[in-house]
Amino acid sequence: QDVSEPLSIGIISPYKEQVQYMKDQISRDWMSLHNITINTVDSFQGQERDLIYISLVRCNAKSEIGFLRDYRRMNVAMTRARKKLVVVGDSATFGHDAFYSGFQTYCEGINAYHSAWEWMES
Repeated sequence: QDVSEPLSIGIISPYKEQVQYMKDQISRDWMSLHNITINTVDSFQGQERDLIYISLVRCNAKSEIGFLRDYRRMNVAMTRARKKLVVVGDSATFGHDAFYSGFQTYCEGINAYHSAWEWMES
């Protein structure tokens, strides 16, 4: 990739409402200028970006992840990144699910897991 060419960035959410909210918060001109695409998992199928952010959204005391149990869809989302994948979610909610727990364990093993608490001010 040409150094002068900006990285392509994709932001993926499984929920249409969150996608719309993010699009409402960021102007189309700014997204275009910075080569950012925001869309659902299904809309990203068959596409790639240099950097992918995935928002897992779910956070609850019962560790209910709803349709995020559709691991094929998550596999689609997680394989859209050419250079870097960033997954944002509540590990307490997802940690009870074998798929996401295994992913977290893998990330911890390669020193790629970070908690939001690491960046909180004391």
